[in-house]
Amino acid sequence: MVDPEVHERITARRAELDELEEQLVKQLSEVRAERDELAVAVRVWQQMSEQLADERATAGSLVVQVAGRAVRLVPDCASGVAESALPADYQRILVVVRRAGGPVATRAVGEALGLDTGVRGKLEPLRGKLTKLADRGWLHKRGDGKFAVRP
Repeated sequence: MVDPEVHERITARRAELDELEEQLVKQLSEVRAERDELAVAVRVWQQMSEQLADERATAGSLVVQVAGRAVRLVPDCASGVAESALPADYQRILVVVRRAGGPVATRAVGEALGLDTGVRGKLEPLRGKLTKLADRGWLHKRGDGKFAVRP
């Protein structure tokens, strides 16, 4: 017959091992769940990277869907692309810069458009539009920050 003390130790050790097994099963489950989440994150990251690469390949301009077609809000200045292809506020900006007859500062364009030029924050969206027009080839941005019509 088995000694009661040995039997007690075996039972205690078996209980310890059962508890350890439960902990390990729980940890393994958590590890697998986290691994699955990471796999999903990698797939999402890859899809976003591909989308960003596609957007950058279209010259970095904002592309929206209109009637199921991708349309650039501010197209590049190229032969065959008329100013009428630009949104109305961008057309007004071009008119103001053209009327200036030379390089013009953002503040002067804002004044001509009737914006509150006393608040710097009101000029930043306009500066962004002027820069976008320069990036697309409609205007020239000089080193001093002024904008001029391209020849």
